[in-house]
Amino acid sequence: MTTTLITGANKGLGHETARRLTEAGHTVLVGARDPRRGRAAAERIGACFLPLDVTGEESVLAAAERVREDFGHLDVLVNNAGITGPRKEAAELTADDIRKLYDTNVFGAVRVTRAFLPLLRAGESPTVVNVSSGLGSLAIAAEPERFESLLPVYYPSLGYNSSKAALNMITVQYAKAFPEITFNAVDPGWTATDLNDHRGVQTVEEGAEVIVRMATLGGDGPTGGFFGNAGPVPW
Repeated sequence: MTTTLITGANKGLGHETARRLTEAGHTVLVGARDPRRGRAAAERIGACFLPLDVTGEESVLAAAERVREDFGHLDVLVNNAGITGPRKEAAELTADDIRKLYDTNVFGAVRVTRAFLPLLRAGESPTVVNVSSGLGSLAIAAEPERFESLLPVYYPSLGYNSSKAALNMITVQYAKAFPEITFNAVDPGWTATDLNDHRGVQTVEEGAEVIVRMATLGGDGPTGGFFGNAGPVPW
């Protein structure tokens, strides 16, 4: 049985990914910091709730210990938890604004990955999927008009976009450091979720497609890449 942890899985893309992977036969752990919402989300799809706040070291370590005790390994980790941060112009953003955003989108993924590395190494064909965004692509940022088929709407956000660019680099570096584990970043596309007040043009079912696909590759797929529903995304 494949054991899969998805962070931020009580709603949106994380929840849809959890639903799909549960249907595919995975034992899915719904990671969420709100116990009431997380437990309800897990019950809706027949998954397991795992208390997990990616911004808290103690919470992450406790979650890893619980998985070690209950399962002894982890096969798939989906670092999905993310926030958009304050919607301010670049000149108005403070270092504290960006620090809070990075604490979830970047440092949260590092905290969770580091804590679960021993369990991933004990898993079968261990896989890590980091949910990024096309907004984190340097190539798209430089010439967004060239990539309208990949990113129909380009939103210039100093904090959010740079956090996803950092997550992309972290993905590549983990892939190089741990060749026995498959690491990839994915761009779900502009999906209608709470993060964008449901203004996205895709449904969560469509957005979750690439997350599910990369989470189920096992040891047969690429590593250290950046992928969307249509294929590779430029760095």
